Amino acid sequence: MYLRFYGWEGDQTTITEVIKPFREDRNVNVEELAYYVRTQAGWLNLQYRVGGDLELLKQFIAAGIPVMIEESFYFDEPFWPNDDLWAAHYNLITGYDDEWQIFTAQDSFYGSDRNVVYTKLDEYWQAFNRVYILIYLPQQEPIVKAILGDNWDADANRQYALEVSQSETKSDSDNPYAWFNLGSNLTYFERYFEATSAFDKARELGLPQRMLRYQFSPFIAYFHSGLMDDLITLVDYALKITPNSEEAWLWHGWAMYRKGDSNQASADFQRALEENPLYLDAQYAIDFIQSNP
Repeated sequence: MYLRFYGWEGDQTTITEVIKPFREDRNVNVEELAYYVRTQAGWLNLQYRVGGDLELLKQFIAAGIPVMIEESFYFDEPFWPNDDLWAAHYNLITGYDDEWQIFTAQDSFYGSDRNVVYTKLDEYWQAFNRVYILIYLPQQEPIVKAILGDNWDADANRQYALEVSQSETKSDSDNPYAWFNLGSNLTYFERYFEATSAFDKARELGLPQRMLRYQFSPFIAYFHSGLMDDLITLVDYALKITPNSEEAWLWHGWAMYRKGDSNQASADFQRALEENPLYLDAQYAIDFIQSNP
């Protein structure tokens, strides 16, 4: 939907054929979308950042650049007993009205020109560290840089997001998304032990059942903190919810490798590659373990 704004002809199938060869794969993450645009729609530029806010969305929209965000979504029907119905969803924001306090969204599920109240959008957006994706023409890059300001620099942007998440864990200490975002931002800066503490708090407060289908920074933080048993617990739960998650199989493999079970690690890495033959991290892991049995 976003690419069509710039004249691209295709649909979701066109994209998934390149980055997700199996339709059963239920997650396309931001990095994969970025890869597709940069390799298959090279006449366009793409940037994504975290820690967005409503005013930033409005600035881009006013400049003629729609913004795609990842946010919470709720199914109408359960997929298993006691399903909390929560999932992830991309939404393209194309307009706003300050008088009515609403954004206009182009939603692949609910339809075009959907009105979304400012406060509800921010609530749903927070679950994904308020990530925002910008696709624009090369000649629009000076505008993008001007609006982003210091956030043009990825490290500065992440530092800002870290400070936002730190503030929100204080002002809304019972919000698991605030703690999860804190952990994700700390993981970015390789502050892994601090990150695991934040993730522990988020888990204690209660996260959606599908959270680890979409976001994998806890796997990275627990691995680099040497907490293999905790990592295996997380990954086992992720695989219970999403048995075909290539990311979960990958990190199960790395945990088993660190625990000294190279054979199981190799099998897990191979399973990850079977779930997504285009998954470069799985191929790297297979090559690594062959060289370091």
